[in-house]
Amino acid sequence: MDQDRCAVVICNLNHEIIYMNPAAVLNYEKWGGEKLIGRSLMECHNQASREKIQQVVDWFIEDNNHNIVYTFHNEKQNKDVYMVALRDEGKLIGYYEKHEYRNTEKMKLYDLW
Repeated sequence: MDQDRCAVVICNLNHEIIYMNPAAVLNYEKWGGEKLIGRSLMECHNQASREKIQQVVDWFIEDNNHNIVYTFHNEKQNKDVYMVALRDEGKLIGYYEKHEYRNTEKMKLYDLW
């Protein structure tokens, strides 16, 4: 995940941020960047968002097949945001937020040279 160009923020079931990849640290720099690690994700959201986050986590807990939810499209940055279940042998241990940009890739296919 450290190499992913999209932001990834991992939280435990207490909503504490336990990992941010370098892209997430940069993306959330104006809110503290790396200093957000160890803090509650809920502190970064309004009440309506907190309720949605908890609703998704409850849905993840309901069934091992509940593993990804599309949560937001940012028109300005042309990206989609998802919440994804993080499991250990089927048991929910946390979740992460994944950003995926819709912009056309400029890298050449299989450019290994």
